Amino acid sequence: MRYLDPKNDLTFKKIFGEHPDILIDLLNNLLPFTQEQAHKITQISYLPTEMVPINPISKYSIVDVRCSDVMGRQFVIEMQMFWTDAFKSRVLFNSSKAYVRQLGSGEQYKTLMPVYSINLVNEIFQKETEQYYHYYQIVNRENSEDIIKGLSFLFIELTKINENNLPKDINQARWLRFFTEIQNLTTSIDEDLKQNPSIRHALELLQESAFTPEELDQYDRNWDAIRVDRALLDDALSKGEKIGIEKSKELIQNERNARIEAQRKQEEERNARIEAQRKQEEAQRKQEEAQRNSIKMALEFGAAPETIAEKLNLPLDEVNRIISTLS
Repeated sequence: MRYLDPKNDLTFKKIFGEHPDILIDLLNNLLPFTQEQAHKITQISYLPTEMVPINPISKYSIVDVRCSDVMGRQFVIEMQMFWTDAFKSRVLFNSSKAYVRQLGSGEQYKTLMPVYSINLVNEIFQKETEQYYHYYQIVNRENSEDIIKGLSFLFIELTKINENNLPKDINQARWLRFFTEIQNLTTSIDEDLKQNPSIRHALELLQESAFTPEELDQYDRNWDAIRVDRALLDDALSKGEKIGIEKSKELIQNERNARIEAQRKQEEERNARIEAQRKQEEAQRKQEEAQRNSIKMALEFGAAPETIAEKLNLPLDEVNRIISTLS
């Protein structure tokens, strides 16, 4: 049995952008939630990954996965295959945009909920330290316990992780191993990883046989694009010694525009599906609420369950189930 690499754009979004139970487990095990902070994430709703600006001349961007939990906290998750100096600025930009867009016209600032940015980076960007887990908040430099809540940023340098520096938390270690040990067409998986039910589910989704030929073709094209970007970046950095780093970055952007546009269209289609599903669930919820109200009213007038089932064209078992929830 062969597995695909979870760091690929296709596999990452398939696992974490379509399976909320897996994403919840990942977030709960990677984020440093404490007793003083809100409790663990229990339920999420996916949000559009297109960060469309309110001002049409502002910058447009796309993130990998974005969601909110029942408390209103937002989570922006990105998988970055290589590092550029501009990536932190992009992360700050996207997180700030998600934070600001919560506030509608006339709403008070106190209604704003925290935004967490989680960034898995497949490259070393802090060479001066062996630490790979970097958690940033807005803090008072003279008193690190004094925190301005609202924005938090987590960066994990995956390529620094090895068996000797894994965290003590078992499930956090398993998730980090999930991203570092599973490579393209891996055939053997350590049984310990499967002890976490969410990781076991993710591994099932990563099996090569679970993908269509079209998806496998897209998977390969994603790797080709990464190799091109890597080559362009290396070449641009080399040329940057002579023509300046800023000028060389333009070379990368010109090559990436077509792929970004294609990705944007894919995200539009995905967000449309999410919105359609949300509307369907909302319609179903309203229908169920109407049924509950009708049954409750009928009971108040003394109607028997059999009569209610006949009038509402519902199975008697369903009517009895709803009645049991009314008491």
